[in-house]
Amino acid sequence: MAVRSVCPLDCPDACSVLLTVNEGRVTKLVGNPAHPITRGFACVKTHHYPERQYHPDRLRYPQRRVGPKGEGRLVRISWAEALDTIAERLQAIIQDGAEAVLPYSYAGTMGLVEGRQPLAFFRALGASELDWTICAATGGAAWEANYGPAKLGTDPEEVPQARLIILWGINSLRSNVHLTPFLKEARQRGAYILHIDPYRNETSRFADEHWQLQVGSDAALALAIGNVILQAGLEDQAYLAAHATGIEQYRQACAEWPLEPAAALTGLSAERIREVALWLAREPRSFIRVGYGMTRNEGGGNALRAVTLLPALTGAWQHPGGGALLSTSGAFAINTARAFGQPRPGVRHINMNRLASALELTANPIRALFVFNSNPAAVAPDSRRVRAGLAREDLFTVVLEHFQTDTADYADLLLPATTFLEHPDLYTAYGHYYLQWAEPVVAPLAEARPNSWVFRELSQRLGLTHQGLYWDAEQVARELLNTEHPNLAGVTFERLKQEGFIKLALPQPFRPYAQGSHFPDGKIRFAPAPQQLTFMEQPSADYPLRLISPPGSHFVNTSMGNIASLLKAAGGEPQVLVHPADAARAGVKSGTHGRIVSAQGSIIRRTIVSEEAVEGALIALGQWWPKLAPDRRSLNDLTSERLTDLGGGSTFGNAVVRLEPLGV
Repeated sequence: MAVRSVCPLDCPDACSVLLTVNEGRVTKLVGNPAHPITRGFACVKTHHYPERQYHPDRLRYPQRRVGPKGEGRLVRISWAEALDTIAERLQAIIQDGAEAVLPYSYAGTMGLVEGRQPLAFFRALGASELDWTICAATGGAAWEANYGPAKLGTDPEEVPQARLIILWGINSLRSNVHLTPFLKEARQRGAYILHIDPYRNETSRFADEHWQLQVGSDAALALAIGNVILQAGLEDQAYLAAHATGIEQYRQACAEWPLEPAAALTGLSAERIREVALWLAREPRSFIRVGYGMTRNEGGGNALRAVTLLPALTGAWQHPGGGALLSTSGAFAINTARAFGQPRPGVRHINMNRLASALELTANPIRALFVFNSNPAAVAPDSRRVRAGLAREDLFTVVLEHFQTDTADYADLLLPATTFLEHPDLYTAYGHYYLQWAEPVVAPLAEARPNSWVFRELSQRLGLTHQGLYWDAEQVARELLNTEHPNLAGVTFERLKQEGFIKLALPQPFRPYAQGSHFPDGKIRFAPAPQQLTFMEQPSADYPLRLISPPGSHFVNTSMGNIASLLKAAGGEPQVLVHPADAARAGVKSGTHGRIVSAQGSIIRRTIVSEEAVEGALIALGQWWPKLAPDRRSLNDLTSERLTDLGGGSTFGNAVVRLEPLGV
């Protein structure tokens, strides 16, 4: 029997999937051919989800720590004991102030019920508010600085009408694979595809042309392109006069990047930059798909602003298939106020990129940490200090998980969570415009329970009275859909439950910025003009290389990171790509293990010498579980807590490092 569901992984595609269920067990997963984006195929990661579902290490029962933190020694207990213990500890802690409690979560599931509704529990307590900044905050802040509230973009279903397509800072064949059929259709109709990325990858080989620019030079390249267009007088003057402001400031910023300096910084051909800039200006149906990778450094917000202003400069937003896409998430105008709660006025906010520092606070310290849908021991910056904070004996840590991750090794209580196959949920998307609902397809494994169930039980024990804390998944979904926003016109829970997915009621044709921005005055903001910022962390004799970590081929952050078949396909251990010239200077040979050192720490990784890495950069492919690395250390042992220029985001692409052979 085939049962419909929705992939929960942190990916723009938000695929509709079909599960084959035999005798209560999922045996196969495929993409839903009826879904206009999924189109019948699933990525390699999701295809292997049944292997994950029945993995022998899957957590089945609540457990309590019996050894030192970090050793991961646990014993089975009952749910009643676990919940009573948590309630008792919380009651004692919040007597001295609820801000001593911190939830740490992110996008381990994209389902709104199991991903975000638990926040209502912590807001009812008055706990410290965690700012979700680790991934999309900088890109979102940059986009909204240009175009106003809510992130919208070109409908991917319109992409086949584009004739010049630039995939900028995104390996779309891995991290947005369901855009590929639309790209192929556009190419069949005559489109040309350019890929811009320091890492030569699958998308580079798929594209008609690849520009392997230097890490962190995206803003200079975009401003140089803008300069060529302005000097040639090819900007869409009528569109800009009607719908933009700050053009003169932008013109001055572009003038600071003539072609030769831009070419020198980026490592690209000045003449080819000129040719493509003029082509971009003259082709009304131009489309730019941007990724979040370019935003993960100190100048990331300015870089994304500079790139995504180009379709406004040329007026591409007005034309079929034209414009740009970072995210579609702003179109899902759901009603979150009661379902997710609201942060209390004046409550302490903690940037999730600075968890290491938060766990070191001595004034009003964090005394209780709840981790769900995340693995901070692996993914949070400056992981060495994060682990030290998690090792505090006075820190009460509760982890809700599917497996005993590196973070779970530090848990006082480890609670088994259900997977997306075992609970209902509502899904938005950030790569298309379809809202989706999924029912459970199998019963929970052993004593696994949904996140929402855990926090309902705790709410009852603590005597919390906010009504929304006790809603089941269907009640939460109904509340989220309880809005008169025109994008949700005709969308009811009953219809969604029956059909599984519904496209938002967007104006047709959907050209989100053809008539300007979503600011009150309707003007797209070219001022303050984006800049090519100089990073505080610069390569030096001690640290000559820049480290970046694009998505790997088989994992999504650390999700799927312990699946044997995917580990084998990904090379069996974490790897870094190094350009031949950099490898020669470091004295490292391909296939050997090298030490990577930054100001924060050092790790050991297998090195692959390849021109897929741009000279001057190390490419670390994906984020592995630290306990599966040769030295049991995280890639983020090398990264700092420094924040981006906009949105308080992470600077994972900022670290400067050196590579050396083992034994040095």
